[in-house]
Amino acid sequence: MFADLGIPVIDTDVIAREVVQPGTPALDEIRERFGEAVLDSNGHLDRAVMRKLVFSDATARLDLENILHPRIGAETRRQSGLANGPYQLVVVPLLVGSELAHFVDRILLIDCDQETQIQRLMIRDGETHDGAQRILASQASREARLAIADDVIQNNRSMAQTLERVRYLNSLYQRLAETAYPSAPYSETP
Repeated sequence: MFADLGIPVIDTDVIAREVVQPGTPALDEIRERFGEAVLDSNGHLDRAVMRKLVFSDATARLDLENILHPRIGAETRRQSGLANGPYQLVVVPLLVGSELAHFVDRILLIDCDQETQIQRLMIRDGETHDGAQRILASQASREARLAIADDVIQNNRSMAQTLERVRYLNSLYQRLAETAYPSAPYSETP
């Protein structure tokens, strides 16, 4: 919805997929650490296999994060430096505890209750109820996410209500961007 309003959106999930394409150093490191079993028959990262592995083994999850997070952070910063507009949205699903939390000026949380999250994981990823609960348990709690949020959009409301909230926040963010980074007054001299 923000993108539809012309706001640049930098999505770290998209970046995470890009940095593990075949032939990238990140995928090579993942293969070295986890073995060939995490690759599909075309040499791409098998995300389902990797997800099962890292959500059942905390050490494996930390090892994967140590491989990916610095690369994702660097690419996010690079894309941010190239983005135009009064502000930009950086989408970071796991922001709590991330270095990127210090990179942003304001935090917008897209929130819903835990049971809705579980149902969505089950549908999106084909997870069992227990598997979805394990995934959520390995992430920051809803309370921790709410604690760092400056703004919240409840993601279990109607599309019309969500769009109304997005439009309000877009207006707010544009005003804040003007205040934080006002245009220099016109001058004939450099």
